[in-house]
Amino acid sequence: MRLIVARCEVRYTGRLEAWLREAVRLIMVKADGSVLIHADAGGYKPLNWMTPPTVIEEQPDRIVVRKRGGGDDRLEIGIFEVLSEMTLDMAPPSEGDGVTKDGVEAHLQELLAEQPEQLGEGLRLIRREWPTDIGPVDLMCRGGEEDWVAVEIKRVAGIEAVEQLCRYLERIRLDPAFATCRGVLAAGQIKPQARVLASARGIDWVEVDLALLRGEREPDLTLFAA
Repeated sequence: MRLIVARCEVRYTGRLEAWLREAVRLIMVKADGSVLIHADAGGYKPLNWMTPPTVIEEQPDRIVVRKRGGGDDRLEIGIFEVLSEMTLDMAPPSEGDGVTKDGVEAHLQELLAEQPEQLGEGLRLIRREWPTDIGPVDLMCRGGEEDWVAVEIKRVAGIEAVEQLCRYLERIRLDPAFATCRGVLAAGQIKPQARVLASARGIDWVEVDLALLRGEREPDLTLFAA
């Protein structure tokens, strides 16, 4: 991984246009071709980024990042002053890399893979850990012949879980065969802010009960008035 702290400006062109005026920022260039621009605020989310596969061209005063294989996406970083730069040898990538789910999330994924109908009527599992170029989405299901559904599973889901699923959907929908793929966020608890954001992004959400999925208790009865 290469880390550059520099006074820079950033222009992105492609599906939309964005410009970050001159300021001191952290530029991260990963071995897989990912390029991320961070400020000293805003939490974990970068100001701008480009995901692999990429082509990175460097000149003395700029770094240009383009999508490999064509496309209009272009990230141009104008460098005015380099304040710090280092290259670190990280652990080599492997199939086991990635965030390891805790026991509850792992059990939820296993049980929902066996009972996908709990996420929506008529859903059937196609594959667990469906691969994308930025990581696997937990479940890929189908509902009918045309309806693809990507499912992300959390123990407790906040806004970051919605953002994560949105990133997966963005990559999945680049394939025309999955252009209409929709998302479902499933969790034992979904925070109110996450529910609002999910609805705004067109993502369905489902709160699931681990004990119920395990068959350790019966569903709550609903009484209907005559």
